[in-house]
Amino acid sequence: MNIASQRLSLLIFAFSLLFTAPELFAQPSAARTIRQIQQRLTTPTGKDILVISHRGDWRNAPENSLQAIKNCIAMGVHIVEIDIQKTKDGQLVLMHDNTLDRTTTGKGRVSDWTLDSLKTLFLRDGIGHSTYHKIPTLKEAMLEAKGHIMVNLDKCYDYFPEAFKVLEATGTTDHVILKGYNKTVDEVKQYLKDYLSRIYFMPIINLDTPGAASTLDAFQKNMKPVAVELVFASDTSQVLTRLDVIKQRGSRVWINSLWGNLCANHDDEHAVNNLAGTYGWIMQKGANMIQTDRPAMLLKYTGSRESKK
Repeated sequence: MNIASQRLSLLIFAFSLLFTAPELFAQPSAARTIRQIQQRLTTPTGKDILVISHRGDWRNAPENSLQAIKNCIAMGVHIVEIDIQKTKDGQLVLMHDNTLDRTTTGKGRVSDWTLDSLKTLFLRDGIGHSTYHKIPTLKEAMLEAKGHIMVNLDKCYDYFPEAFKVLEATGTTDHVILKGYNKTVDEVKQYLKDYLSRIYFMPIINLDTPGAASTLDAFQKNMKPVAVELVFASDTSQVLTRLDVIKQRGSRVWINSLWGNLCANHDDEHAVNNLAGTYGWIMQKGANMIQTDRPAMLLKYTGSRESKK
């Protein structure tokens, strides 16, 4: 192959990367800085859609890894969702499962390993192959996110007093949205009484359970959460007809497009072939926060919708 042919091949390869992995080359959005994101988050009736990436950009990096967070920042994602587990020696690390088997080269419960031991392991990618990435601590994750992206802490409610010390040490107490599932207003107020004025809290409401509307009303009346996360396997709940009321009462509305039983099948996989019937449906209902496993696709869709307004 002559030099001209080699150069042509390299150009073709470079262009193919741009089209096959656009999320890695996407320019950051205009709402990338932390202050801009916070301003949007605290404007409950805002029509702009805040995009939340589930476990980071796990399609292009191991879930809950620092690289998965970096990718989200580069893409212009507004919020990254991460999961927290506690080690044998009381350290907080990023891990969805309470065992290591699925996502790392180790085995057993996270709580049976010390941090030093966990740092000898490697994270696996989405199809189970070992990578060079290591299990990050919450401190490492917050320093990566600092100044660039909001962080939604999942599986962290029971560890939050320890987590808050990390947030204070890293100067990121205002970067975090803490979620709580199956909790009452009184439980949250009692448990988080020392922290509620310094963090953003978001209750998770399952609309398929009896009394969901009353629970939602109680949180909005007594706590005025920055957002409410609604999950539903069926789209028959009357709450879905009054999302504008929820926003007018002071909370953004978060809906998950991760899989069908969280959003009545208006999910990411259906979105591949039907954007209007999935993300479009969620937005038409009035939600202004969407958590996704396909952040690049959702950012492109919401960006094109907003540019037409």
